[in-house]
Amino acid sequence: QVQLVESGGGLGQAGGSLRLSCAASRSIFSINVMGWYRQAPGNQRELVALDSNSGGTNCADFVKGRFTISRDYSKNTIYLQMDSLKPEDTAVYFCNAVDEGYNYWGQGTQVIVSS
Repeated sequence: QVQLVESGGGLGQAGGSLRLSCAASRSIFSINVMGWYRQAPGNQRELVALDSNSGGTNCADFVKGRFTISRDYSKNTIYLQMDSLKPEDTAVYFCNAVDEGYNYWGQGTQVIVSS
């Protein structure tokens, strides 16, 4: 099992930046896939970015060139660097880990982008 705790959300301005963090309760070396999802009010949860030990990183088209996912293995933490924020990025952002066939989720962190 792994517990995930997100932090770093809050209020941002259009064109600005925020960095989200997701701390795992144990080593993330063996967790092949970790990622970030988001859910806006009235919408389904959607994939934002994935990081795979075997396949590199991948971002959704709507954040490519603006968001970057990365891992710090020494801190058992993944990050989502969000630049050039847009009001439509407003959502609850969730950290995800897929480990031995199980999906694990954090509690989510709210991001609000003002215009």
